[in-house]
Amino acid sequence: MLYHIINQLRSAKCLYLPPHTIFAPAAAVHHIVWPSDLLLQSCSIWIHARPKSGGPGRPKKKIYHRVHELDRVMDLRKKPTLILQLKSIIQSQRNQSLLLRDLEKQVGFVQKWNFMAILEKYPSIFRVSGGVDGSPPSISLTQKAEKVAGEEAQAREAMESIVVKNLRKLLMLSVDCRIPLVKIELIESQLALPRDFKNMLIPKYPEFFSVKNINGVDCLQLEHWDSGLAITSREEWLSREGVLMQKSGSKKVRISNDGNYLGPFAFRMKYPAGFRPNVSFLKEVERWQKMDFPSPYCNARRVETSDTKARKRVVGVLHELLSLAIEKRLTCAQMDAFGKELFLPSRLVLCLIKYQGIFYITNKGERGSVFLKEAYDESSNLVDKCPLLVFNDKFVELCGRTNTSLCSQAAYPRSPSRS
Repeated sequence: MLYHIINQLRSAKCLYLPPHTIFAPAAAVHHIVWPSDLLLQSCSIWIHARPKSGGPGRPKKKIYHRVHELDRVMDLRKKPTLILQLKSIIQSQRNQSLLLRDLEKQVGFVQKWNFMAILEKYPSIFRVSGGVDGSPPSISLTQKAEKVAGEEAQAREAMESIVVKNLRKLLMLSVDCRIPLVKIELIESQLALPRDFKNMLIPKYPEFFSVKNINGVDCLQLEHWDSGLAITSREEWLSREGVLMQKSGSKKVRISNDGNYLGPFAFRMKYPAGFRPNVSFLKEVERWQKMDFPSPYCNARRVETSDTKARKRVVGVLHELLSLAIEKRLTCAQMDAFGKELFLPSRLVLCLIKYQGIFYITNKGERGSVFLKEAYDESSNLVDKCPLLVFNDKFVELCGRTNTSLCSQAAYPRSPSRS
């Protein structure tokens, strides 16, 4: 019976015994060194299998390398976010002034204390008046802050053509060229959409947009397909580099040690400093970089989802979605909300982790955020800033902080009704 149990354990690789081990009938039990976590109960045996270190049964540990500079971006955005949000709340009031007692109604009881600290710390931006002669204390912008805040209208005007273009491209990415308005509202700050864009922006461009009720849900519909817009930011960069004009096979270009390859179907890679790829990994990356794939703007229904080219196309869709955001950053929840319209995989986070040379997920902040790595320089500053981000930086600099590059969702308080 004992030999039968030992042979079963050895064949199941739950117990390691050298092949030359021989047991005498009388001393067999005494010479076996049983694992410390071996449990015997009646006639059943449970063994917690622990493969030998480095053995074939032990899976190789996968490490997700952190980019501390991008993590720091999320830490540095907290106070500028509160400053921009409080500015927008004050500007939304009729007399450009907010009663201090009404602050809790706007932001909630817990968040109120964070704003109170902001008021105390930055008197150069916010002025608290009243409360002495019996009048309730109120909050308003200082004269210097009002002067800078007046430039926002000019920045918004310069942004309108960019906003309309990016909104059209977002609808072109979707399967049916329409997206529910509630989902667009989730990323309205990252698209730099104006408050109440449904009534303020959409009616101005009837040749591009319309709002249609589909099964009881208001959806934004694209009215006109423009092939000139069906060009991804990746293709635009390659065109500037002169790669797309090269004839296929006219010049052999080797892939570099960091995974970058100048080819018509390649993505820019930015691996962290601690990442040390081996030769087999680089060969796999090279095959993937050279593999062609359908455009993110082609209809996803025409693509076989099990094909490897279709999986690379998903990376292209995620890349283009982040490129449309003014900060090249979205939360995981925001990206996952467009899964149905963009035919994204159900395990989106795993897809983002797999391509950590292109995307970076940080757990800093209230929600996990996804960065497009190529959009940030070595110091993790946003390379290309739109006019609205330039204005936000200028306003936040009134408190003495520079290089904020921040434009958070909190800076755009949602209007009470969007029906």
